Amino acid sequence: MQTAFPWKPFILAFMLLLNACSSPGQEVGAPPAVQDSTFGPLTPRRVVSTEALQRGRVLDRNDSVLVATRPVYLLALPTRPPLDSLKLNRLLGWRDSALWRRIEAALPYEGARPKGGVKLLLTNAEAKKIQDNQADWPMLKLEQRTLRSYTTSTGAPILGYAYANAQAFLNLAQRQQRGRFYRLRNGGIESYYNGLLTGHRGYAHPLLDTLGQPHGSWAADTAFQQGQDLHLSIDAKLQAYAESLLAGRKGYLVALDPRTGEVLAAVSAPTFAPGALTAPDRSGTRHKLLENEDMPLLNRSATLANPPGSVFKLVNAAVALQLGAIKPTTGFRCDQSLINCVHHHPQARNLSMALQYSCNPYFYQAIRKLIEHVPDSLVADTTTARHRNLAAWQHYAKSFGLDTLLGVDLPREQAGFLPTPAFYDKARRTRYWKFRSIYSLSVGQGEINLTGLQMANMMAIIANRGWYYTPHFVRSIGENGPLSRFTEKHHTLIDSANFEALIPGMIAVMQRGGTAATSNLADVGITVAGKTGTVQNDEGDDHATFVGFAPADNPKIAIAVYLENAGFGATAAAPAAVLVIEKYLRGYIAPKRKNSERRMKYRGLAYEREHR
Repeated sequence: MQTAFPWKPFILAFMLLLNACSSPGQEVGAPPAVQDSTFGPLTPRRVVSTEALQRGRVLDRNDSVLVATRPVYLLALPTRPPLDSLKLNRLLGWRDSALWRRIEAALPYEGARPKGGVKLLLTNAEAKKIQDNQADWPMLKLEQRTLRSYTTSTGAPILGYAYANAQAFLNLAQRQQRGRFYRLRNGGIESYYNGLLTGHRGYAHPLLDTLGQPHGSWAADTAFQQGQDLHLSIDAKLQAYAESLLAGRKGYLVALDPRTGEVLAAVSAPTFAPGALTAPDRSGTRHKLLENEDMPLLNRSATLANPPGSVFKLVNAAVALQLGAIKPTTGFRCDQSLINCVHHHPQARNLSMALQYSCNPYFYQAIRKLIEHVPDSLVADTTTARHRNLAAWQHYAKSFGLDTLLGVDLPREQAGFLPTPAFYDKARRTRYWKFRSIYSLSVGQGEINLTGLQMANMMAIIANRGWYYTPHFVRSIGENGPLSRFTEKHHTLIDSANFEALIPGMIAVMQRGGTAATSNLADVGITVAGKTGTVQNDEGDDHATFVGFAPADNPKIAIAVYLENAGFGATAAAPAAVLVIEKYLRGYIAPKRKNSERRMKYRGLAYEREHR
């Protein structure tokens, strides 16, 4: 039997068009007129509220406005000089070379001559100087517009952009065939919360008689909702400070509050100003950012997953304790024939000493014992035992929020990776692989990949002895708090006692004899629990990593630092991490670490001068 074609929806759609109102404030969408026994024919209408929508602002955790829609001024320069650039610089309070630098940043390429001339974005104070001196500068013209404005030069990957405001940038990326490589449609908070920031218009649905009088409604009215403000968890001053430390490097730094999952700072270096991607006078800057070989447009902390190195020994130790492969008192010989150990140290007689010295042979033997354990039921089938044990290792490690999307409130988050038995069966082209062919897992290398947000969250889990809130950047939407999923507590599969067993070793890392002893904060009374890592890199210098939290007995900040091609974690990543910890907990840096702070900031300034 043949099914009749569903004509009814098509007829209804046609009638909707015929009955659509044509007067201002009304839209297509009302059903056909209806007949009422008392009032006669009643015509449905869909009336749109005339109240103007205002896009919500973005504020930091201390209510400093970071992004807002504001009236701005564009200064149109004459297409043909003469123009006294030195005099104009002084009028606007700029450095002597600032005008030409800004013109260079505005031009799409060197030597370009835009049809409408060059237009530069001015602050209100700068625009007033032009207005007050217009008689002396008749060739200059001011144009007022309403634009999405950034009041900060930091936090670009977090703040992001609304796609509607960044079309020039996205089109340029597409023309240069760089968009897919950079995963550019990752417009940060602005795009993730676009609907809430934009708000929505209100709609009334009255039934009107022939005199235009309402008699009930044909559908429920929709309330007008103004764009809502987003209050971030980011501390703008801490963000700026962290960026100043990493500006001359490639890598990331993520700091969060382990008690709430709120991200305090998230740096992806090299850094750039958030307004560069949307400002009408930064076309040249966008071109340089896309072509920069250091890839500043990658949001390294959320969209790039890397081998974590020795910091992953913390996860391995927790899983090994949980599955009974080791105890806190277990010791192993530092057998260099198994795997190299770059640190010369005393024998690791227990887990705390193994963490303090970051002994590679210790963790090789601990994970080998876990993977090669053969229960009595499988005594004749060691291959199946290895598969089961690796699957158990992966299952427990995954409960840290690894090998999956955490669900942070940023677009394009990556999941990272933890290998499974099936993965190795395929990669080794046999199911009879042995531990020796996968031993790199024991020191956080090989196929393991984690993002910066996952590494920082890993620290929050240990700080909390086994639980976490999903990391997030927005602590409240208007007056309503964060999205509900960010208030749900998640638990790992590891007992709290096994996390507790890690803490003494992490504290010892920062003390005399530990791998990060020179980066402790004992002089200011702060006990840091941490772990250094050095990630082997076959294509250049090794990468430096550090993870930690403080204070150790009452954690208020958890942190992860990853610096590409920077060498040892103890000498590169750890100093940056403790400076951020001290800055957050105390508000200022003790004299003892001022030289370290100056060296890092100087490197950042040198990088900016080179790439300006």
